[in-house]
Amino acid sequence: MAQQPRPEGERIAKLLARAGVASRREVERMIADGRVAVGGKVLETPATILPHLRGVTVDGKPVAAADRTRLFAFHKPTGLITAERDPKRRPTIYTALRNALPRDAGRVMPIGRLDLNTEGLLLLTNDGELKRQMELPASGIPRTYRARTFGEISQQQLEDLIDGVTIDGMHYGRIDANMERRTGRNQWIELTITEGKNREIRRVLEHLGLQVSRLIRTGYGPFAIGELARGQAVEIPKQQIERFRSGLKKRS
Repeated sequence: MAQQPRPEGERIAKLLARAGVASRREVERMIADGRVAVGGKVLETPATILPHLRGVTVDGKPVAAADRTRLFAFHKPTGLITAERDPKRRPTIYTALRNALPRDAGRVMPIGRLDLNTEGLLLLTNDGELKRQMELPASGIPRTYRARTFGEISQQQLEDLIDGVTIDGMHYGRIDANMERRTGRNQWIELTITEGKNREIRRVLEHLGLQVSRLIRTGYGPFAIGELARGQAVEIPKQQIERFRSGLKKRS
């Protein structure tokens, strides 16, 4: 029996993610909620293969063709929530981004999160597929932080984190930690992780008996905060994005 030819195109969830509608997982939820239609017919499965987005609507509105992938580095200040809206009406990153991003940036999504009281490098993209790839723990993308702490700690204790640590039943994988400088019982510590679990750095340092008074993310993969001023954003050049993406493909 002859094999049926495979339909040309890609899954609609992937196409919509690339078009910046939402992350692939969020698009799948939108489809389950009956918010996505093709040619006026409500879609029932995210496994639908399409060659393009012509005729696709979300909440009754046509979806624009996917823009080129854009990636921005934003120096997030403390006191901002990494979300579009906050039930407690606290200011979000989008409050600051209105002035920080160029007018033609369009809709962008944060890659990962930074807590309310954590500052530093936050990457934002219009490409939901790139967002998903960069957030996956399996991608093993390093995130580097600097933490100002108070308490007693030795370099050996920090080096022991290379084997990971389990806290209250939660295992945190390899952490590369080094003492940067110390003044009395105050010290700056640099830490690099690859998993990025919720509040990972703070929980590990508090487990070691330290109080964290400041936490700054300085790097995410090959992208660094450098001299970027607090509250400002800069676009990552297209060539850098392409080099990074080709490296991701080789890893997977």
